[in-house]
Amino acid sequence: CEKCPLEWKPKRPVAALDYWISPHSCDGTSGFPPLTAHRPGRYHSADSVATSLRLSPILAPSLANKVENRKNIINMLTSRFGAQCLVIQILAMAASGTGTKLEGGTCPVARGSSCGGGGTPSDQARYDNYRIYNVEFENEEQITLFQKLEEQSDSLTFIGHAREIGQKLSILVSAHRVADIADLLKTYKVKHRILTYNFQEKIDRNLGEVQPESIDASQFDWQHFFHLKTIYEWLEKMADKYPQRVTVLDMGTSTQGNAIKGVKLTSNPNNKAIFIESGIHAREWIAPAAATYIINQLLTSQDPGVQKLAQDYNWIVFPCVNPDGYKYTFEHDRMWRKNRQLFGTCRGVDLNRNYPDHWNSTGSSSDPTRYDYAGPSAGSEQETQRLIEFIRSNVEKEQIKTYIALHSYSQMLMFPYGYTKDRVSNYDDLQEFGKKASAAIKAESGRDYVSGSLYETIYPSSGGSMDWAHSEAGIPIAYTFELRGPPDSQDLFILPAVEIQPTASEAFTAIRTIVESAAEKGYYK
Repeated sequence: CEKCPLEWKPKRPVAALDYWISPHSCDGTSGFPPLTAHRPGRYHSADSVATSLRLSPILAPSLANKVENRKNIINMLTSRFGAQCLVIQILAMAASGTGTKLEGGTCPVARGSSCGGGGTPSDQARYDNYRIYNVEFENEEQITLFQKLEEQSDSLTFIGHAREIGQKLSILVSAHRVADIADLLKTYKVKHRILTYNFQEKIDRNLGEVQPESIDASQFDWQHFFHLKTIYEWLEKMADKYPQRVTVLDMGTSTQGNAIKGVKLTSNPNNKAIFIESGIHAREWIAPAAATYIINQLLTSQDPGVQKLAQDYNWIVFPCVNPDGYKYTFEHDRMWRKNRQLFGTCRGVDLNRNYPDHWNSTGSSSDPTRYDYAGPSAGSEQETQRLIEFIRSNVEKEQIKTYIALHSYSQMLMFPYGYTKDRVSNYDDLQEFGKKASAAIKAESGRDYVSGSLYETIYPSSGGSMDWAHSEAGIPIAYTFELRGPPDSQDLFILPAVEIQPTASEAFTAIRTIVESAAEKGYYK
């Protein structure tokens, strides 16, 4: 600091908030660390910012655990140095766990995939030395501890929520928090396993399984992952190949102007319809892959049972209802979940928390930096509105009787409700169909899938598309599938390409079993 002799030299990376609330003040303004070089209109490299702040080059994303603290910090800096000062931008991004390409190199802010406010076209979020811990809760103290951690830390990605004794939960831990988490697990005697020591290795492998965007749609397969452009080109190709059976549908456009395309497969306009949506969570690449596999099976399979399904029902399939987010996972951050709506310095709404059915009542957040941000209001997002409009316009006309939402992971076949433990009127039927589907998958692949209401199976959540489809659109058979891997998967959402075909086959087997079982009960009469 130029104005006083105090030196701040942390021994290891720590949360920047520790410095903002320090009593050190060289100019009489409480709460400011020694900023020396930053003035309005000036831009600085990440290293120069870190040097001036006397911080480690790693600005921990947990610098402000509360939304109001983040706002106060940024407001103080804005009033003093000007909004264009990059210090403010870095702190805002650090608070949310994202990063951007800065002058002098890539910003070393830990990437929590929550805010995503920054990023140039060449910037790719990194997860080097991130670990996956699978913890098991043995007492209420441990549950409370992890509930607080999830609420307060932006550098931990929780796959689920801490709820009950005996529950196992996976957590992706950023590299700079590994030592802290290890100490915490030891202190509280939390039973755990380390599933992955360097998550970036899995991402690198996964990105290597992506076919180039320039590839011809004739080479589409289920041994690779594909860009949105190629998926849409393949849909058009199938419509050209089967003009009497396939119609390309355009639901409208996303927040960033990308088309939301799907197909309708039909052999008789009077058939009842099955609606399938996938890709609402951007990072769950296996879901769009499974959706396209199902389309292909309905058009090409020689199995008499599959041919009967294609003849007896119309199928409406939208492989990617979050096109902006899906594209972003290829270009910037493989672990991105939300859409790309902009809120100040942050982007994204969890579209599966945005539907106007008990919106934001449980299992969601009002904080835009969170991965489960429900949006500013129910149905606020363009992608949500387009799907709602499509269903409302077609539920009677197309006689949509079944709604399937494809997700990953955890191997679960879930039905309403997500927001409450109360049971839907046809709970027994949906549970019966789900159990039959689970048994069919077990017979096919040996994999164990659990069936039950979403609330009692995975965790409470509100504002989901499945609940809305059942409760508001009146679709009697509604399911959310969580596809491979198992709850303690070391891959999380980064499923290897070798798993695409068997996973998609399991999804189709489950749908086939549910539809055939529902038909026996008269749901399609």
